[in-house]
Amino acid sequence: MQVYEAPLRDMRFVIHELHQDDGFGNLEALEEFSPDLVDAVLEEAAKVAQEVLLPLNRSGDIEGCALENGVVRTPKGFKEAYDMFRDGGWCALASDPEWGGQGLPEAVNKMTEEMICSANLSFSLYPGLTHGGTTAIEAYASDELKQFYLPKMVSGEWSGTMCLTEPHCGTDLGMLRTKAVPQDDGSYKLSGAKIFISAGEHDLTPNIIHLVLARLPDAPAGVKGISLFLVPKYLPKDDGTPGPSNGVSVAAIEHKMGLKASATCQLNFDESTGWLVGKPHKGMEAMFKMMNTERVSVGVQGLGVGEAAYQSAVWYAKDRLQGRSLSGVKNPNGPADPIIVHPDVRRMLMTMRAYNEGCRALGGWVSRALDAEKHATDPAVKQNAEDFIALMTPVVKALFTDLGHESANLAVQVYGGHGYIAESGVEQYARDARIAMIYEGTNGIQALDLVGRKMPAHMGRYLRSFFHPVSSFIEANKADAQFAPMIVGLEKAFGALQLSTGTIAQKGMKDPEEAGAAATDYLRLMGLVAMAYCFAKSALIARDKLAGGSEDAGFYKAKLATAQFYFDRILPQATAAFLAIKAGKASMMALDEAAF
Repeated sequence: MQVYEAPLRDMRFVIHELHQDDGFGNLEALEEFSPDLVDAVLEEAAKVAQEVLLPLNRSGDIEGCALENGVVRTPKGFKEAYDMFRDGGWCALASDPEWGGQGLPEAVNKMTEEMICSANLSFSLYPGLTHGGTTAIEAYASDELKQFYLPKMVSGEWSGTMCLTEPHCGTDLGMLRTKAVPQDDGSYKLSGAKIFISAGEHDLTPNIIHLVLARLPDAPAGVKGISLFLVPKYLPKDDGTPGPSNGVSVAAIEHKMGLKASATCQLNFDESTGWLVGKPHKGMEAMFKMMNTERVSVGVQGLGVGEAAYQSAVWYAKDRLQGRSLSGVKNPNGPADPIIVHPDVRRMLMTMRAYNEGCRALGGWVSRALDAEKHATDPAVKQNAEDFIALMTPVVKALFTDLGHESANLAVQVYGGHGYIAESGVEQYARDARIAMIYEGTNGIQALDLVGRKMPAHMGRYLRSFFHPVSSFIEANKADAQFAPMIVGLEKAFGALQLSTGTIAQKGMKDPEEAGAAATDYLRLMGLVAMAYCFAKSALIARDKLAGGSEDAGFYKAKLATAQFYFDRILPQATAAFLAIKAGKASMMALDEAAF
């Protein structure tokens, strides 16, 4: 059974208590958003997620999208839900007020995204892709394009997509063939085919604005010859209403493993009119602005599904009677005890809980940096925020989606045979979560980005944005006798991360394959240390709150218990990652290709 109640108490903890000393300081531009206002926004978002979107999750999965006469029909209820979502201002939550946005902090926006993804991941992609598109347009498009397109996209009146992948190329965008031919009026005619386009066609908005990567006739080979273009589904009239069709057609809807209520399309561009976004041959720079925004949001998708899967598993574990507790009967009036009494079920539930709380805490830290990058007035603070975001974006995308999928699979396991049956609803989480590990750059690509670009950048400057606060926290709290074991555990894992960094840097200079072989384990190790740091901070806050006689003792006791479980049962994975990195590439690359 799919159940979900937004974890508002933990969200408030992350926003109001956990990251007050993160080095980004108070941001004057956001001072109007008081804790009471933030809480009110989160509470309203929870109502939308629970009351409007959750009831459509399973029905949307069963019905799916349909292609009829070149138009994609979304499942029953989606159009009404989108209209309510748009009219409520949820599309414009964190966008710039200049374009009609509400300008709320990213820390609030990402919590709202989590709730939407928990309730209905398929639905989240429609407004989510639009928000990513507006970031690229705002950063790189001409003033004319901004003035015309941003207000309608920010409001959600029009939606957006990103069109990268082609049938013959995925990650290697240097191979793409879509062409753009300049016209006398300053526009371009685009021709080519794109696949795997999320929200590429649907009936939720009257127009769809595609951001398309293509080549100009004089483009140099490879990624250095790619430009970015804005291509509307319908050419707008002067009054802003959709006009004639622009040669964008749907060849098919992809038949997917999951996310069946999200229209993933094959699109053809046939002499479609578009306008250049940014400079010629510099499209990857503009597209990465959108992709990096989307990568953090995709990480939040993993967290959202993980939370929904966890709550559904808890509901079932309390309801399902099976066997007797090893320590004695717990349900004497029933034929058996609920399965939540069994240690292995607790292992699964606590693992999911720790993953979710750890990711939420780390995501909150990154969100604070996103706000500082945008609003900080101190150049040093702004630079530190930019460095931290650059370093942590691949970690958030890959780690959160890995753990979200693992949580979804654990939920199926808690349900047992019933979890494998569609009627339970939890197998949908496993199917839906799987794609997040693939799109916006596979998790292996994220790991390569971390070790190949982010780790060595500016002589390790990005690393310092993370290493310094962790090191300072360890030094400041080593003498705390009550929490000495936890701090020592963090220190050992952090030491393994530092040693791994040195090992990869040393070996990678001589042999790039050594860095590639270590990349996935290194990303996981960094993520484990980052979550351990957040849990250690959480535990100290909880300890002090309990000592002060907090009225919310139950929450803080649970926070301590979850933190302790993380250090006892999950953080030891850091040792395994370190040993794998230390082993190097030899056994990984030993076989000749013919031997596979």
